[in-house]
Amino acid sequence: MSEETIDALIDAARDAASRAYAPYSGFHVGAALLLKDGSVVTGANVENASYGLTLCAETAAIAKIANEGWIGELAEVAIVGGRPDGDALIGSDPVNPCGRCRQILNEAAERSKTDILVHCASGDGNAVKSYRLSELLPAAFGPKDLGLID
Repeated sequence: MSEETIDALIDAARDAASRAYAPYSGFHVGAALLLKDGSVVTGANVENASYGLTLCAETAAIAKIANEGWIGELAEVAIVGGRPDGDALIGSDPVNPCGRCRQILNEAAERSKTDILVHCASGDGNAVKSYRLSELLPAAFGPKDLGLID
């Protein structure tokens, strides 16, 4: 994938983060999913007073593609997170997906039959680290273990 495409995906994740509902942590996260056809689907974290019911950005975005029937179309992911400061996000370290989100991303990646790239970016946009999902979640359990896909 070209640097311009990665930058556009990260920008889409940053835009999604601007719409996060994070009144408790104040930490906004956005995710952008690149599908095989080149379209981009985004999600942002949605917190809840009952903290365990909070949705991460990656989970919100995966739910969108699942509801549209595109669960097997995932190609790449970008994640951006930080604290809002006016119209910008601040934070100098790349934000990695939590363990739950790694598992949820794995489900879509296995259905897409690809070891997706996950681009993790800082809120300020100055740091990006890219990983294969298999690096973030080695020896993952998924649909293939249940004999649901090859």
